[in-house]
Amino acid sequence: MKVGIDGVLLGTWTPVGNARKMLDVGCGTGLIAMMLAQRSEAEITCIDIDENAVLQAIENVRNSPWPNRIAVLQNSFQDFASISTDRFDLIISNPPYFVNSLKAPDENRTAARHTDSLTHEELIVNALKLLNPSGRICLILPVVEALQCIQFAESKGLCCSKQLTVFPKPGVQAKRFLLEFSRTPQEKSETELTIESEIRHHYSPEFTELAKDFYLKL
Repeated sequence: MKVGIDGVLLGTWTPVGNARKMLDVGCGTGLIAMMLAQRSEAEITCIDIDENAVLQAIENVRNSPWPNRIAVLQNSFQDFASISTDRFDLIISNPPYFVNSLKAPDENRTAARHTDSLTHEELIVNALKLLNPSGRICLILPVVEALQCIQFAESKGLCCSKQLTVFPKPGVQAKRFLLEFSRTPQEKSETELTIESEIRHHYSPEFTELAKDFYLKL
């Protein structure tokens, strides 16, 4: 699958802090995990249910500067959470987000984009099983799904500590929320980001500053 702007946003925005163990749920081809490896010294576990994505992620990680810090596994998050004894400082996911919509003929693309295999509620519940007491969960979701996820996460004792509202370009409605959850109650930090300037395919100074370390030309 192509590198998407959602993955780039999540990989650049997510605060890595002092996290030593990270988990990337639904890792796809490993983009976000490698971005986090570039920004930290953490050990990173990646999981995905799609065999082709996992094979591609393994190859990408093998050819990266961080093959000794990134492990890629083929598994569902539900099964992984039920057997893993690891606890993570940061759990990150660019999860499936279409709930009730027309599905693509490509089964792999459908699995990556629809919540049939992993609902947002299941994502939160299973992440809580694997999260260290001071750990954090970071997600990117469309606006409506994000608001629903915040409500559910708070019902499970999580606090939405950070929220980035993403606008495709000036004068257009927000399309994505980036969210950080933790168990520690705290005042939420809310910020905004516009990806493009008024000219199509010309990135805003804010996005350029955020993502410049991950593009050869921006």
